[in-house]
Amino acid sequence: MMNYELMTTQNAPVKMWTKGVPVEDDARQQLINTAKMPFIFKHIAVMPDVHLGERIDHR
Repeated sequence: MMNYELMTTQNAPVKMWTKGVPVEDDARQQLINTAKMPFIFKHIAVMPDVHLGERIDHR
């Protein structure tokens, strides 16, 4: 049993330990964009305090 939500992307998967915590749509999009970066190894790990990062835009 997984204790995280798995968000699949076209690139690296995103493992989100955010059960019961709302995640902003903009933060989700930023995670998808970050997963496209060539230096992401196996996955991105997201903790319950996830939020949109300021001054970061990978679009």
